[in-house]
Amino acid sequence: MRKLRVPDTYVIIFAVLLVCAVSTWFVPGGNPQTWQVFSALYEGFSQQAGIIAFVLVIGGAFWVVNSTKAVDDGIMRFIAMVRKLEMYSLVRKLGVGNIVITLIMLLFGLFGAVFGMSEETIAFVAVVIPLARSLGYDDFTGVCMVYVAAHVGFAGAMLNPFTIGIAQDLSGLALFSGIEYRIFCWLVLMTIAIAFVLWYASRVKKTSVQEVTASQEGESSVTENRAGLKAWICFAAVTVILVLFSVFYAADCTISLGSLSLETPWLMWVLTALFAVISLFALKKSSRMFILNLLMFTIIFMVVGVMGYGWYLPEICALFLGLALASGLAADYSSDKIAKEFVAGAKDIFSAALIIGFAAGIIVILKDGKVIDTLLGSMAAALDGSGRVGALGTMYGIQTFINVFIPSASAKAAVTMPIMAPFSDLIGVSRQATVLAFQFGDGFTNMITPCSGVLMAVLSVAKIPYEKWFRFIWKFILTMVVMGFLLLLPTLFLELPGF
Repeated sequence: MRKLRVPDTYVIIFAVLLVCAVSTWFVPGGNPQTWQVFSALYEGFSQQAGIIAFVLVIGGAFWVVNSTKAVDDGIMRFIAMVRKLEMYSLVRKLGVGNIVITLIMLLFGLFGAVFGMSEETIAFVAVVIPLARSLGYDDFTGVCMVYVAAHVGFAGAMLNPFTIGIAQDLSGLALFSGIEYRIFCWLVLMTIAIAFVLWYASRVKKTSVQEVTASQEGESSVTENRAGLKAWICFAAVTVILVLFSVFYAADCTISLGSLSLETPWLMWVLTALFAVISLFALKKSSRMFILNLLMFTIIFMVVGVMGYGWYLPEICALFLGLALASGLAADYSSDKIAKEFVAGAKDIFSAALIIGFAAGIIVILKDGKVIDTLLGSMAAALDGSGRVGALGTMYGIQTFINVFIPSASAKAAVTMPIMAPFSDLIGVSRQATVLAFQFGDGFTNMITPCSGVLMAVLSVAKIPYEKWFRFIWKFILTMVVMGFLLLLPTLFLELPGF
């Protein structure tokens, strides 16, 4: 029997674009789209210019870092270190790889739940995939450890301002109310996600004996590259920049966690001091250890910037561009060499930019075609008379369906919540449950829709074709969607805080 062949990613996206354009001719109130199918591609690129630039900078920066072999050395050192833990019987029983996967997924799941980590996962995927390979796993495992964990956390969030915050505000609810049950939901969803990845990783491990052996042999290949003059100059320059940043901006640092905020004027000074001290020890070992230290603190500063200073794509791009320059200098590269490696990385990931732009064109067609409001109104009207369980399930289904085409949480909240919230009052469903339905509906299908620029960027970084990802993830997504519905049911029959 001939195996079904899934079309190329570009073909899938353009086919969806055509279907959406055709729908504008038949949906009442629609604005028929014809040649706009092609202009929508341009509009998509324009609207997604920020994330496209971000992807290109990330690709270039990590290409420079990877070319220094610092990440390879760091991974081998890490593997050697964690394998020493196998001397303990409990660790042997649990498995070092299982422990690493669980801890990393919990970390990124928490990031997704607290501050809505999404675009930032693109950078982390490039770091974690080599780690997954060295542990004997594949690229799918690496993507799941970061991207899937963050987006499951995003879906089951308790403090995410981009979903809960906006939806509750539009519904007239107290900000981040009902957090107790949301914490329970997060724990349930993350448990399922971690179990799925551990199960898959164990299957990969059984069929990758050669890769594991190769990684074990690679431990002996860790080399010591004595830090040269340029590495010390780089250290001095970065330290001075951090000191100046601390002088001018340390007092502005306010870490925000949902509705809670903590002024931390001391945080940048502490991190600057830690960077200086750890860098000195790293430089005495090798230039590669110093580059790893640069990478580690780049990630730390990115998290602090997002949570403490409200950074977004422009600031994160600047941070990783600085990482590329500093890493090249520390590796004793010439300016031409740094430029050459950076451009090579940008070229390697350029297909991601194309896919992101094309996918955004779908949303342009739907908005310009003026079919979203009509479809939403019709579906909301169909809820009447379906009962509380049926109505809540239908609302959840509507949010899940819309998310396939509009992955943006804020845009979807603005479109759907003003209709759903008042309607929930009429059918006896709490507004908090309606927000939870929006939250789940917004989160799960982000991990499978080709309209998500973040997903397409992550797959491009991992060099995983969309069609292969779809075959890999669809059953898990279906499981999460069903679990989301089951978690909605207690909001109808139990007295839950905030509901």
